[in-house]
Order: sequence, then structure tokens, then C-alpha cells
Amino acid sequence: MAADHASRRAALRAVLADRGLDALLVTNLLNIRYLTGFTGSNAALLVTTDDDADESRTVVCTDGRYVTQIAEQVPDLRAVLARASADHLIASAGTHAAGWGFESHTVTVDEHTRWSGLGGKVTLTATPGLVEQLRAVKDEHEIELLRAACTAADRALADLIAAGGLRPGRTEKEVGRDLESRMLDHGADGISFETIVAAGANSAIPHHRPTHAVLASGDFVKLDFGAQVGGYHSDMTRTYVLEKAADWQRELYDLVLRAQQAGREALAPGVECAAVDAAARSVITDAGYGELFLHGLGHGVGLEIHEAPGIGAAATGTLVAGAAVTVEPGVYFSGRGGVRIEDTLVVREQAPELLTLTDKTLTVV
Repeated sequence: MAADHASRRAALRAVLADRGLDALLVTNLLNIRYLTGFTGSNAALLVTTDDDADESRTVVCTDGRYVTQIAEQVPDLRAVLARASADHLIASAGTHAAGWGFESHTVTVDEHTRWSGLGGKVTLTATPGLVEQLRAVKDEHEIELLRAACTAADRALADLIAAGGLRPGRTEKEVGRDLESRMLDHGADGISFETIVAAGANSAIPHHRPTHAVLASGDFVKLDFGAQVGGYHSDMTRTYVLEKAADWQRELYDLVLRAQQAGREALAPGVECAAVDAAARSVITDAGYGELFLHGLGHGVGLEIHEAPGIGAAATGTLVAGAAVTVEPGVYFSGRGGVRIEDTLVVREQAPELLTLTDKTLTVV
């Protein structure tokens, strides 16, 4: 299945028309990738609202390093070459009056000041997040890539455990490097982010960075990691106990697992994002540990590891079918240990589709 970039641009044109804009100047490289397929490190894209069927007025600009790449990746759009790509598109606008949106959430003040002197009669209007709103709903091509990324992560974790890679005596850093290597072995193009390996008391730190701390019998070991395939990210957290589990660890794990299940079951089109957070958070709060759930329940995932929609107590908006999100409650006892359980899922009309398939039953390894 190939990405339908033309349909994505058509959807953007409809948004621009509703805003009364003549075009959108796209400078965020991930948004350019989403709309065209181009993966180079320098580009700007002008999507014109009233373009005809052959998109003759829509243009992508990059520099001479990417002559071959732009022809291969974006054969359906007119391409021009200029090192200062956005500047070139603005300066080439002509003398007729036009209203262009620009991605004000990623553009610097200096860039905007410079552009304002280049565009003649072009009026630049701040339009933050227009493409990101479209990206929040994944098409089946994107979901296929997300599924492949999650599969690479699932298989890598299974291999790690089967090979005895999660055991007393290893360091957090050793486990992290081992897991990352195995994701590449299973088809990942790269990792989604620096792998979190947090053992013992470190498992109570939500975003602990791996150290030379040595894993020990009786430790919680929290693994938060992801693979990247075709630019799309997976995100999964599993928490294990080494060799022997104490009663408090079993009770804490069961509480977080019940909260995670409640959050997953709340995912449905039309449900408020804050209500999904509340469904999971209430399980932990009712048990008396609400103050130890230190972060939001989840986030969107796709071309970025954190993207729209956000799922937290202060989140706004509602879920829509096709949104890819994480559900990741956690409870953290400072100085003692913590548990987080996280999946990547796709919101569907009937029931959410689970993409990270590694078992969530408490496992003592």
C-alpha cells in the first residue's frame, strides 16, 4: 500500500478554503514529508488552495543536493531549486495580492521578519497546526507502518527475554543497547527515542535515562521503548520483576494494569480526551495513589513520538476514528520503585485496535 499524498494535499486545500487563504507555506519538514513523501533535510512547500487537477501551481523547493531525490520521491509536483527554499517561494510570489498561511508554531521571529520584506503583496497569516490536525487521523498506509514498527518492538522484546538478556548482573545501559539492536534486527529503520531501562528505585523515575546501575534480584525493571519504520514510531512500556516478586509489587502492578485496561476500554470516537484520562486515573485515585500518577495518560503517535491528540486531565477535544494513541498509566513510589504499562492503539469505530501485542500479565523473569 502506497501513501496517497495527493489526497492529503486535497484535504489541506479544503481546510485552507474554509480559512479564506490562498495558500499555505509549509516549512516543517515532517509536514512536508506527510504531504509529499520528501525526506530531505531542506525544503519548503507551497500548497495553493485553488490548484487544478494537475496541481500545476503547487510547488516544492529544495536545494541542489536533492535533485535526484526530489525527482524520485515527489514526481507529481513541480520542483524548483534554491538553498533558501522558503525565501525563494515567497520572493517568487509575483505582484498580485494573496493571503498565505504559514506555520507560525515552527517559524522563528527572524524568519518571519525576513519574509515580510520579500513577499510584495503577499500577506502572511499565522496558521499554526493545520497539517498536524490532518496528521492526527491516520490513513491505512500510516497504520500499516505503525503496525510494522510495533511488531519490530514486540519481537525484539521477546528475543531479549528468551535470550536471558533481562537478568541480574547486567546494567541498565547494557539492556538498553541490547534491546535497541534487536529492534534493528527485526526490521526497524531506527529507534523511536532513547530506550528507557529503569531498575529498582530508578523505576520510580518516569523518564529515567539508563545508567551503569546493575539489575538485582527482586527489582522492578521498567522498559519504555519503540521502533521506527518508514518514519512512523511505536511506543510501548512493560514492567517486569527479576526472579522474585514481593506482595507490594504484585498489588501495585495489578492496580496499574486495571487502570490501563480502563483507559484502553474508554477509547472510542467522540469520547473527550480528558474523559479517557479520567477513566484510567480514577482507578488509581480510588486506590489512594492519585498523587503518584505523575503524568498524562497518553499521546498521539505517528511521524513524531509525541503528537496530537494529547490525552490528559487538561486535554481538550475528542477522539476520532483513525487516531493512533498511547495509553500509559503509571504509579511511582520515590526511592522504592514504580510501574508503567503502555500500549499503542488505533481508535476504531467498534473497538480500539491494539498494535503492541506483548503480554501484560505480571511476568517474573
